Amino acid sequence: MIHKIDAKGLACPQPVVLTKNRMKEFSHIEIIVDNETAVENIKRLAESSQWSFEQTVSGADFIINIKSDKPQTAGSEKEAIISCGISGSTIVFSSDKMGKGDDDLGAILMKAFIHTILSLENIPSALVLYNSGVLLAAENSGAADDLQALHEKGVEILICGTCVNFYNISDKIKTGTISNMYDILNRMNSAARLINP
Repeated sequence: MIHKIDAKGLACPQPVVLTKNRMKEFSHIEIIVDNETAVENIKRLAESSQWSFEQTVSGADFIINIKSDKPQTAGSEKEAIISCGISGSTIVFSSDKMGKGDDDLGAILMKAFIHTILSLENIPSALVLYNSGVLLAAENSGAADDLQALHEKGVEILICGTCVNFYNISDKIKTGTISNMYDILNRMNSAARLINP
């Protein structure tokens, strides 16, 4: 049975998030979108999950069919890079603490800041973590669960690979994509707005 999703008019990253959620229940999904960004995001999702991808055009709409032998199981997919172009903001975390002064207070403020992002009406398109900011994505950081929740909402999370290696935490990263300086700079350069807490 084909499960159909009408994602026309939905802002990025909603079409790909809806698709990803339905992949846990259905093995054949037809998605209708009205922009090429959504097409590319769904294509990357299908490829990262080893699903087949077919696209046709009907007027101003794109009809996408993705298929698999079985529904997606938790943890079986690779991370798919979701890009929302320059329409959204990118938050840059260069430290695991917020502001200057007492480190304990800075850590409390940073965790509260990340948790508050979840309540925003317009969530950012991406988060970039480098230097000690990568520690936020590690297990038991106090922020990792909130970062995972943001990732599930479609927020792209890029984590500096050099920094992860420096802190020797590659086996502790809970969510996001271990990335490189080129991709990080490209994301920051394409953002409509950069925020550095």
